[in-house]
Amino acid sequence: MLSRLMSGSVRNLEREYLCTVRLLDDTEYTCTIQRDAKGQYLFDLICHHLNLLEKDYFGIRYVDPDKQRHWLEFTKSISKQMKSQPPFTLCLRVKFYPPDPAALKEEITRYLVFLQIKRDLYHGRLLCKTSDAAMLAAHILQAEIGDYDPGKHPEGYSSKFQFFPKHSEKLERRIADIHKTELIGQTPDTSELRFLQKAQMLETYGVDPHPCKDVSGNPAFLAFTPFGFVVLQGNKRVHFLKWNEVTKLKFEGKTFHIYANQKEDRKIILTYFAPTPEACKHLWKCGVENQAFYKLEKSSQVRTVSSSNLFFKGSRFRYSGRVAKEVMEQSAKIKREPPEIHRAGLVPSRSCPSITHGPRLTSVPRTRRRAVHISIMEGLESLRDSAHSTPVRSVSHSDCFMPRSRSQATDHGDGTAIISDETYSPSNSVLPTPVAERSLDLPISRQNNGAPRSIEEEKESEAGTPTMGDVADFSVDSRATGPAQTSGGEVALSEAEQVNKFVLSVLRLLLVTIGLLFVLLLLLIILTESDLDIAFLRDIRQTPEFEQFHYEYFCPLRRWFACKLRWVGGLLINK
Repeated sequence: MLSRLMSGSVRNLEREYLCTVRLLDDTEYTCTIQRDAKGQYLFDLICHHLNLLEKDYFGIRYVDPDKQRHWLEFTKSISKQMKSQPPFTLCLRVKFYPPDPAALKEEITRYLVFLQIKRDLYHGRLLCKTSDAAMLAAHILQAEIGDYDPGKHPEGYSSKFQFFPKHSEKLERRIADIHKTELIGQTPDTSELRFLQKAQMLETYGVDPHPCKDVSGNPAFLAFTPFGFVVLQGNKRVHFLKWNEVTKLKFEGKTFHIYANQKEDRKIILTYFAPTPEACKHLWKCGVENQAFYKLEKSSQVRTVSSSNLFFKGSRFRYSGRVAKEVMEQSAKIKREPPEIHRAGLVPSRSCPSITHGPRLTSVPRTRRRAVHISIMEGLESLRDSAHSTPVRSVSHSDCFMPRSRSQATDHGDGTAIISDETYSPSNSVLPTPVAERSLDLPISRQNNGAPRSIEEEKESEAGTPTMGDVADFSVDSRATGPAQTSGGEVALSEAEQVNKFVLSVLRLLLVTIGLLFVLLLLLIILTESDLDIAFLRDIRQTPEFEQFHYEYFCPLRRWFACKLRWVGGLLINK
C-alpha cells in the first residue's frame, strides 16, 4: 500500500511543475502548474493575484536557453513552448502600451504601466531631453518617497537614486529642485499619472526595440508602437509608418520585410536583417500582434497570416485576444471598488534600482560595462544638459489614438525626425539580443533603406537566464546580387532568387497534388473493393452517380488492368 501511494505521488509530481513569474515591482509569484496547462491559465492566475481586470495590455515573457526572448502564447501549452526544463522562470511585462495611459480605468493598471515605463527609462529605451528627464525622475521620487522632508532627505539625497543608465550631477540637482518645490502635496497616484502623461509625449514611448541591420550593414533599431512601425538609426527616426499604411509583414530566414502603402498610392518595401532566424521570427510575430491589436476594430477581423508569399512555405500565426478598441470599451464597463495597491516604495529593485540607499551609481556595474563594447551598439551615454535634445515629431503621428498636442510637430521633408543628441541604444545593464557566432551570409538585393536592429534584450535577471558575457557582433555581406528599384529605398530580389523560389513553389505544388491524387485513389479503392459497411461509404455507394461511374468506367478499367497483369505474368512465366 505504501509503495502504491508513493508511486502515485511520484506520477502526480511528474504531471506538475513549478513556475516563477517575476512581476513588474520585482516581487515573485510562484505557483504549481499542470504539465498540460496553457498559457492563459498561468496569466489568469497572475491577474487574479494582482487583482487586475484591464489585463489585455500585459503579457508573459520568457527567454529560451539561446537567450532569445519570446512572448508566451496563451492558446498553447506552457511546457511545449518552454525549451528549458522546469522549474520555469518568466516575467510579467507590458506587451501593448496604452495609446493614452491617462485613459486607463483603474489605478492598479496605471501603476503597473508606470512601473514598466520606469523600467524603460532606466534601461535606456525611453529617451528624452534633460528637462523632461528631470521632471520624470522627480515624479518617480514623489510617488515613491513622498514630499521632501529635510530631516529625512539631506543635501544631495537625489544622488542616491538611479533613474537612468547614467546622469550628471547637474541633472541630479535639477531633479531635487523640482521635487522640493513643484511637487509638494502630490499623492502617489497623481505623481504616477503625471509621469505617464509626460512619458506618453516622448518619441520613444512604447518602444520595445529589436536590433537589426540594413542592407549596408548599418545598425539600427526596429520597433512597434501604439501608433505604428518605427525605425531608429543613430539619433534619428528614419522611418515611421502608421498601422493603416502597413499592408504586410513577412520574413524569410533572417530577412524581415515590411510592405506599406503611403500617400498617392506610393508603395514601399523595407528590408532588414535580424541576427538569427529565431530573432527574425520573434520580430515578425510581435509585428503581427501589434498591428492586429492597434489597427483592427474587432477581434473577429483577426485572420491567420503567413510569413511568406510562396505556396506552402513559411510560418503561420494568428493573434489571439481582444483589440485595443474592444479593450477600451470593456474597461469603461468596469464598476467595482478600486483595489488596494501595495506600492514597492523603498524596496530596491534588481533590474530597475531607482530607489537605492547605497552610494550613488554613476553607471551600471563594472562587470557589465564590457558587454556594451562587445554588443551590437555602444551603451547609452550620459544625458546631456542641452535644450537641443528635445524630440521632434513628424506630422504623421497626428492620427490613430494620438492626442492633439502630439500632432504639433515639425514636418521634416526627408522623413527623418531627430529624437535625441545621443545615439539611441540600450544601457549595458541590458542583455543583448542573441546573435549567431558566425556572421550572416545574406545576399544583398536591396539598397539602403535605413533598416534597423532591435533594442537589446532585457537583462537576464528578469528572466532567470545565465549571464552572457561575450556576444559576437553580426555583419552583413555587402555584395549586391541584384538591381536596385527606383522607389526610395526599395529594391527587388535578384532574378536568380526569384526563379529558385518559383521552382521550389512549383515543386511543392506538384508534390501536394500527387499526394492528394494518391489519397483519392485509396478512397476509390476502399469504396469499390472493400466490404466496409460504414454509413458515409454506404451513402456514397448508393448514389446514381457512383453506380454509373462504377459500372461504366471503373469495372472496364479494372478488367483492362487485370488483363495486362495476366499478360505480363504469362511473359515472365514463359521466360
